[in-house]
Amino acid sequence: MKSPQRTMGMDSRFRRLAHFTVLSLLVTAALLYSTHPSNLPSTSEDAERVFAQCASIATPAGPGPLYSHASRARTGSERYVVGTPPTLIRNAKIWTGRDNGTEIVHGDLLLDKGVVVALGRISRAVIAQVKATSQAKNVDVFDAQGKWVTPGIVDLHSHLGLSSAPSLKGAADTNSRKAPILPWLRSIDALNTHDESYALTVAGGVTTAQILPGSANNIGIVSPTLSEARGQSFLIKLRPTAERSAISKVLEPPQTLIANQTSDHLHWRHMKHACGENPSRVYSQTRMDSGWKFREAYESARKIKVAQDAYCARVDSIRKRSWLPWQLRRQIASLGELPQNLQWEALVDVLRGRVKLSNEFKFPVASFHHAGETYLVPDLLKKTWGGVPSIALFASNARKKREAYRNSEFAPKVLANHGIPVVMKSDHPVLNSRYLPYEAQQAHYYGLDANLALASVTTTPAKAAGMGHRVGTLAEGYDADAVIWDSHPLALGATPVQVYIDGISQIAKPHALVKPEALQRAPDTPNWDVEAQAAVEYEGLPPLRGRKVKWSGWDEDRQALAKGGVKFVGVKSVWMQDDDGHVHAMFDEHDAGLGHGNSVVVRDGSVLLCEGDNLRLCDDEHVEEIVDLQGGSLAPGLTTFGSPLGLVEILLEPSTSDGVVNDALSGSVPAIAGGDNAVIRAVDGLQFEGRNTLLAYRSGVTRAISAPISNGFQAGLSTTFDTGASNILEKGAIPWQEDTALHIRVSQSLGVSVSTQIATLRRLLYHPTSNAWDLVRTGLIPLVIEVDNADIMSTLLKLKSDYEEWSDIIIHMTFTGAAEAHLLAEEISQAGVSVVITSPRPYPGAWENRRILPGPPLSRDSTLTALLAKNVNVAIGVRDDFDAHNARFNLAWASHLGIERYHKQSQGSSDRHQ
Repeated sequence: MKSPQRTMGMDSRFRRLAHFTVLSLLVTAALLYSTHPSNLPSTSEDAERVFAQCASIATPAGPGPLYSHASRARTGSERYVVGTPPTLIRNAKIWTGRDNGTEIVHGDLLLDKGVVVALGRISRAVIAQVKATSQAKNVDVFDAQGKWVTPGIVDLHSHLGLSSAPSLKGAADTNSRKAPILPWLRSIDALNTHDESYALTVAGGVTTAQILPGSANNIGIVSPTLSEARGQSFLIKLRPTAERSAISKVLEPPQTLIANQTSDHLHWRHMKHACGENPSRVYSQTRMDSGWKFREAYESARKIKVAQDAYCARVDSIRKRSWLPWQLRRQIASLGELPQNLQWEALVDVLRGRVKLSNEFKFPVASFHHAGETYLVPDLLKKTWGGVPSIALFASNARKKREAYRNSEFAPKVLANHGIPVVMKSDHPVLNSRYLPYEAQQAHYYGLDANLALASVTTTPAKAAGMGHRVGTLAEGYDADAVIWDSHPLALGATPVQVYIDGISQIAKPHALVKPEALQRAPDTPNWDVEAQAAVEYEGLPPLRGRKVKWSGWDEDRQALAKGGVKFVGVKSVWMQDDDGHVHAMFDEHDAGLGHGNSVVVRDGSVLLCEGDNLRLCDDEHVEEIVDLQGGSLAPGLTTFGSPLGLVEILLEPSTSDGVVNDALSGSVPAIAGGDNAVIRAVDGLQFEGRNTLLAYRSGVTRAISAPISNGFQAGLSTTFDTGASNILEKGAIPWQEDTALHIRVSQSLGVSVSTQIATLRRLLYHPTSNAWDLVRTGLIPLVIEVDNADIMSTLLKLKSDYEEWSDIIIHMTFTGAAEAHLLAEEISQAGVSVVITSPRPYPGAWENRRILPGPPLSRDSTLTALLAKNVNVAIGVRDDFDAHNARFNLAWASHLGIERYHKQSQGSSDRHQ
């Protein structure tokens, strides 16, 4: 037993120790509390936010391994519009886009909840299940009757909704001209959701488009898909939405556009960089300046990225060594905020590889656009950091800039042969995006395989935009974007019968055309291997020369038939022009006993069928040359009209052209040239053997009618010339009289009032100031008036009638352009006015031509058929010199409008002459 004193001493020591321990704990707690940030919350929200930020910047864009098309087929698309009934497209030839574009499925296509549910042989059980789960409780059935069905067309390069239709200053939002480097601008902020272009473009089968800013900036705007680099761009679906907002059109909007959205993957962002002549022109800089500005911008972004990476590395270190929650929160808070800069954040994402767009800053390039000379450097493209980019091209829109002068129609073929993905694009409104398939059709004609040509406007641009998991392909779980065609999509004039976007039909009352069986397969095309090789060998400028064959008759020395002329074998058909200018068939493939093995000889200006008395002339020893057409045709040479062919070589290089004539109405003409009464003659400024001229010649366009280049009221006197001639002194270079017609323009865009222009025309008719106007008023040469607006046309028709009644002389008048001529077809016919349609694929680009007749599937007639129905003398022309060599394509295009072949041929030759 312990003594009381000892026990009391121990209790005292224990009490003192306990008191000391409690005091120490209180002091420690006080010290800790005094160093604790006063703003640190009691929860871990701030820390979790920082963790999420660091995880986010390390997350790659695009669908991950868990993305499932089968799951989407069951659950549907987030873009599904509730109440949309399922659609079953039956009896179709389905080009799916899979297997490098070689898979074709014969059968049915089932669309529901915005996605493809099934295709091929679809069981009744599957259809019944879809019907049972549909709110609509019914299935819309479309019998395709063997028609082609493809994925919706994807346009990788468009300004639709930024450039308005018609073009108006109040809606000109394509470019910002504040500075060359503006990566913080976004195309979505300027998108007009109710522009006329949407319905027109959808009518051409386009369902998805990347909306890019313009080319005025090196880096200027961001869009919903990936592109070049002029700023942020966006991929949109073209159907109207109930919300009518720009954001509601965006396909997979990036998190920077819509925060806290539900998605199983990080959505791609898209940016465009312009590296060509446009920013140099706008900002008076050189390519050296552009290169420096790019590097300067990316260096700013690189510094931010480095700071972010260092910040997140410290966060990761703290997270690994701090096991107390309050300690973790305190240390994370001590780091401050993640380094960010709103202006440069888009370029930081580029460096992280999360933006579809060298090698100096090591980021992947998704696609090069325009890229006219890329076919000359395929091996260099293969060295691109991050993988080979897609190349987005025009088919034939070339040579209007120095940087596009070496473009070649064989570029798609050459690039594809090197395994480089090829995309055909519109650059809408540079080319009307409604006719984007026409670009693929041309690329196919010039050697791009059919499967790759179709892929160039579907699967390939979808993959380049990072959207290949959703659009550009028809397969289970992909978006329900599909087009039903009236003919094979690569046949010229192929027109949609119906278009579906997110499973919703887009054309309320389509006007369908019935196409012949011959157009239900991909067209046969020539072998262009030699020409493609020459394009590369000569770096885009292979030699081009006009060519004449010597004609000879009787050899007096030998007392025998002289050698001369050309023999054509393997001829399918021959078309001839009579003395009245009408074109008819000498024979064609439908004539009994005549097939692809037929032969003719062209000699002394005549075409002779190799039979009967002509057999001697067809002997091989009597001809200069033998040409195997391999089932081709012979036809009269075509005539092009409406472009400055022969007066300009590179449109945007003034030193290469005849120049723009002075206009007396809006300015003045130098006295030394004759003053305001002078009439300029195009024949005096002709340039022969230009590349566009000789390409037209090689494409069967043997004559061109060109007027002086003018931006004003009076252009002057046009001339007709031989496109194969080497100079004006060559015999036949000017086949007829030097002056063909007098050309003027009456327009709302000239800077002087239309009424002033009409008053001027009236004065010149009644009181001529030059010999040229005397020739017009006496009916000796035509008066060609460039005019689009129907109201102006009606005023001109009245003026013509008034003058003819006063003078008792008929004046020959022709309207060119004539976008709204269909509104006055009867009146134009009665007045005896001819029409040259220079935009056979119309677009309402200006207020004065906004009332176009779009043609099928939006209307039964086009302007062309409406005029022909009223017996108007009508021809087809072009506006751009590069397009002159496509005259035969434009004529073939007319065939889908129900025009008889003989009439179609005459529209390219005799009608223009008339």
